[in-house]
Amino acid sequence: MKRRGFQTQVAGDLAGAVAHGLSLSLAEARTLVERGAVYVRGRRRTAPGEPVPAGTPVMVVLEEAGRSSLAEAAPLPPLRILFEDASLVVVDKPAGLPAQPTPGGAPSLLDAVSAHLGAPAGLVHRLDRDTTGVTVFGKSPAVTSALAAQFRQGRVAKQYLAIAGPALPPSVDCTLRLARDPSRPGRWRAGRQGLEARTELLRLAGTEELTLVQARPHTGRTHQIRAHLAALGAPIAGDRMYGGASMLSGERVERVLLHAQVLALAHPRTGAVVAWTAPLPPDLERWFARLGQAPPAEAPPLPTGAGAGTSPPPGRRRR
Repeated sequence: MKRRGFQTQVAGDLAGAVAHGLSLSLAEARTLVERGAVYVRGRRRTAPGEPVPAGTPVMVVLEEAGRSSLAEAAPLPPLRILFEDASLVVVDKPAGLPAQPTPGGAPSLLDAVSAHLGAPAGLVHRLDRDTTGVTVFGKSPAVTSALAAQFRQGRVAKQYLAIAGPALPPSVDCTLRLARDPSRPGRWRAGRQGLEARTELLRLAGTEELTLVQARPHTGRTHQIRAHLAALGAPIAGDRMYGGASMLSGERVERVLLHAQVLALAHPRTGAVVAWTAPLPPDLERWFARLGQAPPAEAPPLPTGAGAGTSPPPGRRRR
């Protein structure tokens, strides 16, 4: 990532400050601001006309992953909608698309859903860039808050499928804690120290080279499934950060082969339990087919206490 920082010399609007600070045209500065590549005191700002006083620290992301922040914006991918009603929308996230805007302003799933709604979508949870599968968004602040509370309080059920290394036992209830790895930024290390984490892992089928894995995380830690599988000696294929195989049966693995198959929760308006399933993407489906293994059809149960007793969002009554 390439970025530059400066302090504003005089009071004015944000686009003008960026143009002056980086010797850019006003049009280029406005583009950077509108794409979310400009941060004021560490916070992303997207309004070119926002006033900034003299002496304000500004940071601008000029390039991310080899792509200029001023390059022509890539088109938003088509959405695969799994479910939609007046309260929320559930989509099947594709691989390679970040869940939310990145510092360089590249297209994100949040952008695509917001464009579909014609209004800002409510981000509730995030899948890693390479991870595919079920993702839910709220259509109003109240619904988004109610959904986020369920995730925060552990009242949702999630089921993932992965292609991992061959060393995984038939079943594991992994409770290793997770802590940031000081030797490698962005990586998490599973062990005795750190945040509580729990993942139930089930070996569905396997060969001497790989394992088809069902994972049910009971906590929502960053990289939880990836770090737990790596600690058990069975990293996910394509997961270079955690030591996953880059080749399977002579074929190159292009991404982390992890898929959010099922999400179950209480509907924020009615309190009824709802579950959504995303079909296997082709790169996982191929390995399931080769081993003659169908993806699990049963949805994971909600944690005790979740479900019909869930309160609807503030200002909304059950009908």
